Amino acid sequence: MSPEFLSRATLTFEECMDNKDLLQAINQVMPYGKYKGRQLLDLPEPYLVWYHGRGFPQGKLGTQMALIYEVKLNGLEGMLRRFQR
Repeated sequence: MSPEFLSRATLTFEECMDNKDLLQAINQVMPYGKYKGRQLLDLPEPYLVWYHGRGFPQGKLGTQMALIYEVKLNGLEGMLRRFQR
């Protein structure tokens, strides 16, 4: 994870790796945009790649989106589907 990425988020990567935070990120609903209403885990990977290049939003949502980006990048999406509510 690059230092410039961490400077954009209010939570550190380590803070986001807490199980509770991972569950929240998996079940967080996108509050705006083209994919409004979808859980972050259900966002298309190209959309997250675009955000990664452009910069994730500030705050908790941006940190959660960055975490889901890493999940998808590393092929862990299928393993986490069972935790969706």
